[in-house]
Amino acid sequence: MTVQLSPADFFDLSEETHADLFKGVTIVWEALPRLSAYLARLVAGKGHQIFGAVAKDAFLAPGDDIFIGPGAVVEPGAFIAGPAYIGPDAHVRHGAYIRGNAFIAAGAIVGHATEVKNSILLSGAYAPHFNYVGDSILGRGVNLGAGTKLSNLTVVSVKDPETGQRPTLKILIGGELFDTGLTKLGAILGDGAQTGCNSVLNPGVLIGPRSLVYANASLPKGYYPADTLIKLRQTFEYAERR
Repeated sequence: MTVQLSPADFFDLSEETHADLFKGVTIVWEALPRLSAYLARLVAGKGHQIFGAVAKDAFLAPGDDIFIGPGAVVEPGAFIAGPAYIGPDAHVRHGAYIRGNAFIAAGAIVGHATEVKNSILLSGAYAPHFNYVGDSILGRGVNLGAGTKLSNLTVVSVKDPETGQRPTLKILIGGELFDTGLTKLGAILGDGAQTGCNSVLNPGVLIGPRSLVYANASLPKGYYPADTLIKLRQTFEYAERR
């Protein structure tokens, strides 16, 4: 199996206003370490730039650099820390928690009880209900089922006692071992990919465009090609209640 890992293999950036975020990126996860610098060019030193509708009961961290574009809506009870870019017509719903270093493109949704940090949501990406999105990239039109978690740190990621550093995440793809260079990496979902409710994408999951993940599945790290149906089979036993 020939595996292609460039941004173009996951996302159609031809109509993406901020395609420069991926300019010069060879392997798709390399966009994440560039996010801080990209946000700095957009919002650094500008404080709160509010062109959309922000409810009076929403909380925007004082002094943080936060851009909220025209037509965007931030509902009561949402919490946004910067740096953060909330694009035109994006929707940050009640109880959402944006922890900073977040790029939310036009028309994207960060929904109720959803947490986002150090992540990129491209245009029309939805994380609408009870989701965790950490160190991840969601392509155009991605939809996360309610309760989907994009885990970004392995349980065996113990810090070195001398350096205090965690090991970098390594992923075996197509017989080749890739060192991502990242200590934290969630999931990368190509355009139009969807997950079922309460699924877990473990650190280092890469899902190609238009693929579907069954509800309650827990995917190990690795590459899942485009147009794949990732099924979970359960066995039920029925007994007479006494």
